Amino acid sequence: MPKFIWNSIIGRTGFLCASVALVLMTLGSFPVQIPNESELDDKSPHTNHVRRYRWRRRYGRRRYWRRYRRRRYYNRRIVIDLSQQRLYAWQGRRLIYSFRISTGKRSTPTPRGRFRIRSKHRYNRMRGRGYDIPNVPYAMYFYRGYAIHGAFWHNRFGTPVSHGCVNLRVHHARRLFRWATHGTTVLVRR
Repeated sequence: MPKFIWNSIIGRTGFLCASVALVLMTLGSFPVQIPNESELDDKSPHTNHVRRYRWRRRYGRRRYWRRYRRRRYYNRRIVIDLSQQRLYAWQGRRLIYSFRISTGKRSTPTPRGRFRIRSKHRYNRMRGRGYDIPNVPYAMYFYRGYAIHGAFWHNRFGTPVSHGCVNLRVHHARRLFRWATHGTTVLVRR
């Protein structure tokens, strides 16, 4: 074994042994007092609930969870690329999902810009000029009547065929619906 490795091992272990010996000698020089049974009866051994109650009263349970939720979900965003007909779900710099979508036709385009998810509906009825579809699954509205939702009535994803909404396969919409929260940023770009 090379000399420098041997010296570093001996040096570290020697220092560790000396430190442990010093601590043990110091602790051994102080007398330890064992409390009597009468002293134990006066003090409750379970004081943790009091501390927890004081913490809740001081900071509040809702305030803590709001702060935690905000910190955890603030960097989620959905990017919709109209030219590639793809939806990307990002959390920070990490790509979480990438789905093929169907956006608005040329006559009824999907609005471009930066939006936020305003409301989420597990099932929703969608009506407009020329269509009335009940039970549209996993709808997330981001601008007026425009939403990201599942589409069970067609299978032409990757082609613009909708009336302005962003259509996904139903199982993809379910995943995105569970991942996204109210206020998640939606960026629609060409």
